[in-house]
Amino acid sequence: MPDDFERMWRDLAPIGRSAASGGYFRPGWGAAELELRGWFRDQAAARGLGVEEDSFGNFVAWWRPPGSTGRTMRSDSANHEGGLDSVLTGSHLDSVPDGGAFDGPLGVVSALAAVDMLRGRGVEPARPLGVAVFAEEEGSRFGRACLGSRLATGATTWEDARELRDADGIRLGDLVEGGESAGDHGPTRHAEGVKTGRLGGWLAQVGCYVELHVEQGRGLVDLDAPVGVASGIWPHGRWRYDVRGRADHAGTTRMEDRADPMLTYAMTALAANKQARLAGQRATFGRVEVAPNGTNAVPSRVTAWLDARAESEAALDEMVAVIGRIAAERADRDGTSVTITAESVSGDVRFDDDLTTQVGGGVPKLPTQAGHDAGILQAAGIPSAMLFVRNPTGVSHSPVEHAETADCLVGVDALADALQRLLT
Repeated sequence: MPDDFERMWRDLAPIGRSAASGGYFRPGWGAAELELRGWFRDQAAARGLGVEEDSFGNFVAWWRPPGSTGRTMRSDSANHEGGLDSVLTGSHLDSVPDGGAFDGPLGVVSALAAVDMLRGRGVEPARPLGVAVFAEEEGSRFGRACLGSRLATGATTWEDARELRDADGIRLGDLVEGGESAGDHGPTRHAEGVKTGRLGGWLAQVGCYVELHVEQGRGLVDLDAPVGVASGIWPHGRWRYDVRGRADHAGTTRMEDRADPMLTYAMTALAANKQARLAGQRATFGRVEVAPNGTNAVPSRVTAWLDARAESEAALDEMVAVIGRIAAERADRDGTSVTITAESVSGDVRFDDDLTTQVGGGVPKLPTQAGHDAGILQAAGIPSAMLFVRNPTGVSHSPVEHAETADCLVGVDALADALQRLLT
């Protein structure tokens, strides 16, 4: 007998949780995330759902229409049985360092609970339903957000991704099999990818995607609503700043004789904060590496990552350019150098209007500044929509992230309603 929502949530609670902070450490392909993958497979098996995995670490559990047999993967014709009629839901299981319990897993647990609810209603799907788990959505291990969905859709090529390394120097290509993705042939929209067979494996049959996620802000709190639907995702990206100076003695080197990259970085971080506030956008330096990282040494190098988000692509480009210009000017003053590399950039995403209307069912609509796999699929031409569950703290990517069980169950019901409309 499959576990219900509350039992599933209790089972997940201790996996990867820090006893010190209460936060979660579930990096992609780490011990905790692999344990969660095993849990998902067990839950799928308890429901009689067949699980398949692609070569990038994404996997999906299929609920097929009565009487259907064989695999649902396709790569030849949109007229193939199941073809573009398949519906996909789900989310991810990895977390940011010291993250919250809900970001990702809530969507996976809710999807499984929605399958149970639909079966309890006696629903017999007219087309396959897949519950997906995308790999490395947070990018906390290899630095590329939504990596699994980017690879599956071809937004990122395997040739590029396989050389990514984590903080311990482990190469992604040594962890996962990899293989040909749509991006190996250049970017392609979903319809073209289906026609040419260039959109990877199981994704090629998907007609639409619905992702449930905890809200990462206070929009639903302010609206006094337990569930909402997303209108779109702000443009956003990650830029690496490599600031180089000259290592020296912290005590004997006069201040005016230094080439201190930490000073350049510090002034750049302050500038990013100022520019984002002035423009009403978002800019954050949340990760920094310092070499040689000695208390009594002037650093030789500071590497920092800028996360920037804005309400339009033009606003994002302008803000990032201004921050970069200020960094270069400061480097000239400090006798240092700065190199800026765009590691991942996602454009403006507007979720499919028709699907959003079907999924929303009259709940409030609001934008989000957070990136999601749903945004990657929508950009690839797969109609996508998102449901949000209220977060009373408004805090995310933190142990304080929360959702009340009652609101989560309203979310499951809303997801089940949406899937029923799409499957029958």
